[in-house]
Amino acid sequence: MSRRLESLFVLITVAVDAAMAAAAMYLAYWLRQTVPFPTAIRLGPFRNYVGIQIILAVAVVLTFFWYRLYHLGRSYSRIDLFYSILSGVSIATIGTTALTYLLYSESTDLTRGLIIYAWFLAIILTGLGRVLTGWLHRLARRSNPDRLILVGTNDVARMILQKTLQSPDLGYRVIGFVDDIDRKEIAGVPVLGSRTELERVLRDQDANDVVITINASHDETLDLIAACQRSNTAVRLFPDLFQIIATSLTIDDLDGLPLLTVRDVALRGWKLTLKRGMDLIVSAVGLLLLSPLMMLVALMIKIESPGPVFYSQVRVGLDGKPFKMLKFRSMRTGAEAATGAVWASEADPRRTRIGSVLRKLSLDELPQLINVLVGEMSLVGPRPERPIFVEQFRQVVPRYMERHQEKAGMTGWAQVNGLRGNTSIVERTKYDLYYIENWSLLFDLKIILRTIVNILRGDKHAY
Repeated sequence: MSRRLESLFVLITVAVDAAMAAAAMYLAYWLRQTVPFPTAIRLGPFRNYVGIQIILAVAVVLTFFWYRLYHLGRSYSRIDLFYSILSGVSIATIGTTALTYLLYSESTDLTRGLIIYAWFLAIILTGLGRVLTGWLHRLARRSNPDRLILVGTNDVARMILQKTLQSPDLGYRVIGFVDDIDRKEIAGVPVLGSRTELERVLRDQDANDVVITINASHDETLDLIAACQRSNTAVRLFPDLFQIIATSLTIDDLDGLPLLTVRDVALRGWKLTLKRGMDLIVSAVGLLLLSPLMMLVALMIKIESPGPVFYSQVRVGLDGKPFKMLKFRSMRTGAEAATGAVWASEADPRRTRIGSVLRKLSLDELPQLINVLVGEMSLVGPRPERPIFVEQFRQVVPRYMERHQEKAGMTGWAQVNGLRGNTSIVERTKYDLYYIENWSLLFDLKIILRTIVNILRGDKHAY
């Protein structure tokens, strides 16, 4: 989509936000006089409140600018958007109230009820406005996608290609790869030239965006970026394991020599207590509320196939220590007698019929609430692997063992981003390290909500 059209959507979004904030003030005025809560009162004519209405609309727009809500990204979390709207409207309402008492203290009756109504309605209406503008923006991007070129033909490049095909709302169409290989196409997409030919390819293909997916040398990376800049093409780099923690680095010096210090953001002190408190409450309440469902699942497993209801498997958890993770049995008894330790596949013949349903809906994971309750696991964290796989991965994946600095989780940042089952362990490690470096309670809540949404939608990687 062209930059002019993007700018137009930003202006439309600003106008809709301002209009919704103004409408919230008018509705608040009407409700304050109509609803007898806490008591119905008679306010002055609305013209006395027009100034406040304008202040609120301007304050909402300015606060949203501060929260970067007019940086219309291609992909965003609705949970993060709601949190930003809630915070932005709250700050704007406080600022409007303070400014009103300074400017209109004598001519306007700004009651507490009016303020509360305006605050609540502004959150609801601006949220609805964002749903509308977001839908229009995605529709425009879908009908007029940007032409994207991927530098590299590795697993990362193929994953990005798959993402663009699965999510046309992102507004990208991959028109080709650029890499030093002999193949003419990959997954039906042409290889347009070598890395040294990138500038020519960009000129010939009229590309809008480039994503560099390779871990090239610094000199080669700078040459690729320079080629994009000479062609006036937006360029992005897929981060490696070092870059993934760049936000947690601070610059220090040693008598004038620059040093990078990795900020320690691991869970410690009150953060650890807060996370453990949430684990205890949610796991205890979850076991209580889900006990009828778990009893039904146990009965169905027992009826269908001989063997135990539960299946315990040794996994590696906090500080690399093993523990027994509980699951509902979804495979035949002795399923690994012939194969040994292997990952489950999409059409795994070892699964029972009820087991296939349990895995598809992730119901086989419910007994892990017991692991959470006793402190062996957390609700959110890196998913634990079996010792044999850990031993393999630690040999080939940089910083893999740092995943075990925190408790293993029932769900994690990698899993809600589609990295379940037999997917790239390197990419999973990147997501796990990002979670560890950027933990917050809000982040945990976001992952839990996204897990629920993914289960309801049907996760294709759940098998």
